[in-house]
Amino acid sequence: MEASAADNILTFGPEAPLVLQAFAALLLFLHIAGASVAMIAGFVAVIARKGDTVHRAAGNVFFVSMLVMAGVAGAVSPFLPEVVPTNIVASVMALYLVTTSWATVKRPEGAVGRFETAAMAVALGMAAAGVVFGRITGDPTLYFFAVIGTLAALADFAVLRRGGLSGVPRIARHLWRMCAAFFIATGSFFFGQADEIPAVLRGPLTMALGLAPLGFLLFWILWVRISRAFKAAPAVPLGATADG
Repeated sequence: MEASAADNILTFGPEAPLVLQAFAALLLFLHIAGASVAMIAGFVAVIARKGDTVHRAAGNVFFVSMLVMAGVAGAVSPFLPEVVPTNIVASVMALYLVTTSWATVKRPEGAVGRFETAAMAVALGMAAAGVVFGRITGDPTLYFFAVIGTLAALADFAVLRRGGLSGVPRIARHLWRMCAAFFIATGSFFFGQADEIPAVLRGPLTMALGLAPLGFLLFWILWVRISRAFKAAPAVPLGATADG
């Protein structure tokens, strides 16, 4: 069942204190602003030359904006007029992907810790939630998140077993998780909120923009594995600071 636009907005009745109404408006603003900035910064980061100032700045903005967008959505979703499990799972999955991607490049090469163990548990939880809620609601999107959660958990297990990553596998892990989170943002807007886009703008363009992060994901995963640049010297990937 698809919720209407009104069902996806946290509201309070006219009798509610003004501070609560202002708080709801603030959360809506933060969610929309975070999503908008994340999509713009995401496109800049994946197109810009890796490691340069533009790339690092855009990656940092993307990371923070995704935390705002997904954090607000995840916190608000259970309190909406119509609770949509897909929104909750998507929000937690986006948070999981951007934080694990960020941690991958912030940790020293060949190192792991308790964070990676907790992250694997979250991925397994998202996989289970996708299956359970998918059977309850019949929404196929939830099964997609179940697959992603399973693959991510297996990847986390491999990292823990190896005691960390270095070189190309480390960069590849960072990139696919950032791009997957990017796809959640573009998919939620261009597909999930398609009715909010003017009819004249709908069509091949919005389809291409919504699916673009998947194209970038495939490109960069292949490129980092065949390019000598990534093998010859450590690169500063999406979302990392200059000191990695």
